[in-house]
Amino acid sequence: MSTSHSASVDNLVAPNPVRRGVLAGLLGAYAASLIPWALAQPVADSDQGAFLAVSAILVGRSALDAAATKRLYDALLANDASFSASTRTLLNLINERKIDPLQLQQLLDDEKSPLAAIPRVIVSAWLLGIVGSGERARCLAFETALNAVMVADVLKPPTYAYGTYGSWAGKPG
Repeated sequence: MSTSHSASVDNLVAPNPVRRGVLAGLLGAYAASLIPWALAQPVADSDQGAFLAVSAILVGRSALDAAATKRLYDALLANDASFSASTRTLLNLINERKIDPLQLQQLLDDEKSPLAAIPRVIVSAWLLGIVGSGERARCLAFETALNAVMVADVLKPPTYAYGTYGSWAGKPG
């Protein structure tokens, strides 16, 4: 009786390669669905690809507009020649240390990282459609900025001024 019992236990313990393959595939697909930058999008080069990946991580979107990606990336690069290298370094840091996007800014600030400004610049560009500050500020998107897109099902930002040019600058009468 012990011989037949040990034979049935051996059958239960023996791994089934097909079943393991299916389980590994399902687990991989599930894990990929949790990673916002998992979807492939066309980019001009690896630098723009790093920007797109970091952008997707920071704004929590799996897909970002390709034209906006190019416009924002070009403008950010024009403002800071080291932007692409900093973005690649930030992406490597996120991947190597498996940093939760919600903890990233606090971690960079706490470590007084030279990369601390990069997430703020990228998020501002995507959410507000503005690159730069002060007199160097440029609006590259308005109705297509993510702050408008996220609420577009309920709110529609105007794409024009309600008065003459500059009328919004004066105090109401």
